Amino acid sequence: MKVLLVAHRYPPRHHAGVEVYTAGLARALVRRGHRVEVFCAEKDVAQPDRTLLRREHEGIVVHELVNNLLHDDLRESFLWPPAEEAFERVLDEARPDVVHFTHLLYLSLGCAPRARARGIAAIYTLNDFWLQCARFGQRLRDDDQVCHAIEPATCARCIATLPFAQGGLERRAAPWVARVKRATGLDLSPALRAGARAARALRAQPSASEPAAEAVSGAARALAEREAFVKGPFTAALHALVTPSRFLHDEFARWGLPDAKLRQLRSGIDVRELKEQRTPRAGPLRVAFLGTVVPHKGAHVLLEAWAQLAPGGAARLRIYGNTSYRPEYVAKLRARATELGVELRGTVPHARIAEVLGETDLLVVPSIWYENSPLIIQEALALRTPLLVSDLGGMRELVEEGVSGWRFRAGDAADLARALRAVLEAPERLDALYPRGPLHPRTIEEDAADLEALYGEAIAALASGGRR
Repeated sequence: MKVLLVAHRYPPRHHAGVEVYTAGLARALVRRGHRVEVFCAEKDVAQPDRTLLRREHEGIVVHELVNNLLHDDLRESFLWPPAEEAFERVLDEARPDVVHFTHLLYLSLGCAPRARARGIAAIYTLNDFWLQCARFGQRLRDDDQVCHAIEPATCARCIATLPFAQGGLERRAAPWVARVKRATGLDLSPALRAGARAARALRAQPSASEPAAEAVSGAARALAEREAFVKGPFTAALHALVTPSRFLHDEFARWGLPDAKLRQLRSGIDVRELKEQRTPRAGPLRVAFLGTVVPHKGAHVLLEAWAQLAPGGAARLRIYGNTSYRPEYVAKLRARATELGVELRGTVPHARIAEVLGETDLLVVPSIWYENSPLIIQEALALRTPLLVSDLGGMRELVEEGVSGWRFRAGDAADLARALRAVLEAPERLDALYPRGPLHPRTIEEDAADLEALYGEAIAALASGGRR
């Protein structure tokens, strides 16, 4: 079978959950004898915008569309004809039997109908809430507050402030940077990105003013069009929408996607990469956070809980993760961490995850948003790392109280401090976890086998005129 995987980003430059999952699935499908290619987007101001590049990663052909976010209209952030045209060129070259979308951010929702128009079966994995939430699929407002319900008026006001297109500095300089690289080979894009980050940091203070009424009404119209497209042509073009958690399944069914097309399949992970390297506890309790250092991941909640706990020499806390996305947030977090004697350790390469989890006595996942099926939790389960997680979304489903760890009220520093104190006062509770050994999560091999069957089902259904 020829499979085209479509994701918003792809390794080696990107290693967030969806990217790691998509690459792992690609490898597993190849091992099962399928031919796999990938279509994705990449922001690279050293390349002309809309260039379709071809490269290889781990022996897999990757078609990469340069999208430098030079959009003129909010609609181009979800329906962008240049991405659809590039996608069709990839379809012509790869000639897949099935297309599996794992994300379409930075590409276009219109890719699904284009596959259907060419008689190619397609499915989509709902890795987050992007189909519902145009603000990066996180159901978080511009003030980092969680949206517990989808309210069109709130969404319009939030999206009216969304930086959906490239900022002024990079927008003006990008063509010049691309020309310099073509002419001389000199890549000035890192310097440009650094300058843009500094400019964003200077204007990062929240604004007390409301967005203009015209901007809000324009956003409302665009969002109404987006929702109609998702629930209409987009969903009609797909054989199935895979939901990796029961929570996500229920939320999208409640939102109005057809239950007959929602298929719950827990995403698999490549356990072959996870070799247990546990270091016995001898000294202070070793507590860690592993994740991108941004507000919705909740590292600040953990720091405030740590301040209430005041563990002294009885425990130490290390925060691992990428600190490049929200410089103003990271600056405050770093200052608070220094006050509390907490270490910020930076990004952990994926190859070192097992090592870091092996020297962690308790992994805290304090996310304040509706995580779907976090990769780090699944990896911790496979490596017998005790967990303390927010009682929210897919995280709740993954961690069984008293078996693999515990849960606390999301965003509640006092409740997190209570849970941490209970472990600190009785660390033997950690030794009682995982009584039956590692809780091996669903493997990428099992996932690939089930998806292979779903691909076959989608191809057969399309061949029979869409009858199920």
